[in-house]
This record gives sequence, structure tokens and C-alpha cells, in this order.
Amino acid sequence: FDGTGQGRPWPLLVGERAHYELAAGREDKAASLLKTFEGSAGAGGLLPEQVWDGPDMPERELWHGRPSGSAMPLVWAHSEHIKLLRSLSDGAVFDIPPQGVRRYIEDSTVAPRRTWRFNHKVRTMPAGKLLRVELLARAVVHWSSDDWATAHDTATIENAFGIHFTDLPVADASPGNTIVFTFFWSDAGRWENVDFFVGIGEPD
Repeated sequence: FDGTGQGRPWPLLVGERAHYELAAGREDKAASLLKTFEGSAGAGGLLPEQVWDGPDMPERELWHGRPSGSAMPLVWAHSEHIKLLRSLSDGAVFDIPPQGVRRYIEDSTVAPRRTWRFNHKVRTMPAGKLLRVELLARAVVHWSSDDWATAHDTATIENAFGIHFTDLPVADASPGNTIVFTFFWSDAGRWENVDFFVGIGEPD
């Protein structure tokens, strides 16, 4: 790739959208998208990676909605097509992992914590949850829930992915409170010298 050109629509994403429509109970919409999906195939019935979305250009053998000269057949697209045919036959998405359905739909499981990172500095969190702090180096989190009237030091631990984290036990903090914290970087032997704040809102 030399930085020129642009990507074009991927037919397999039509199949994914059709599965979404089927899961939402709109089987007629899913069936209509199947026709769109199949309409992108080449003359031999092979599904391409991308289709041409511009005006017809016969001199370059490009026609709107037809293969654009990208990879064909794209096995990923063919597998999505087979999955969609099976799902429409069943009247439901057939390959939904049952563990996810049970955990998030049937049991309505919610996360017991909110996570703060340097690239995701949450500013508020609902009451009743832990505050997880994730860092890229070993540290002690110096924190308070009462504007530094009292303070606590909690060391991070490292997980298998090299992330250093700790869960601050702030589930009892009331709405309107603010958690303030900073870091002592253990390996570097220095303080961050910046305070970070997370406000406590109403429970979920």
C-alpha cells in the first residue's frame, strides 16, 4: 500500500447487518439484505472483498454495486453468507454464544467497577462501584475520598498482560463525593505530582 486510493464497501458487512436485523426481530429486513449481499457476487457467484460504489465506468470494467477488482472469492464473505442462510432458516441468529446470552440478557449482569486509564480518564462514575486504576508501570495509588482529610496508599499488581492495576474500594462513596488520587511510580522512585479526580454520581 503506497498511501493512495481508498477502500470501498464490503459486502460481508451487509451480512453482519442482516444478522443484527434478525436479532432485533426484523426478519423481513434481514431477508432483503440477503438479496443485496448476493447481488454483489461476480458472474461465477463468487463474493468479493469490496464492491464499486461510484458511477459505472465500463472502460475500467467497474459497475456500481459489482466487484471492484479486490480479492475474490473472499472466504470470510462466503462464510458470512452461509451463516446468514442458516440464521434465516432458523429464524434466529444461530451462532450467538450462549454464555453471553445468559450473562448479559438473561441475568442482566452489570460491571462492578469503572476503569480509569491515562488514555481513558473517566470523570464520573456511578455510586456503588469500585474504581479500577490501570497503569503501564508499577505504582502506589495515593488516594482520598474526603478531599485529603484522610488518605490511603494502594499498591498495584501486574496481570498476565503487563498491566498494573488496583481496585480502589470506593463503592460506599455517596453521590456528590469526589475521589482524588495521584501516583508514586515505584520503579522510577518519583511522584506524578498531578491530582486526578473522579466524581461520584447516582447509582446505575
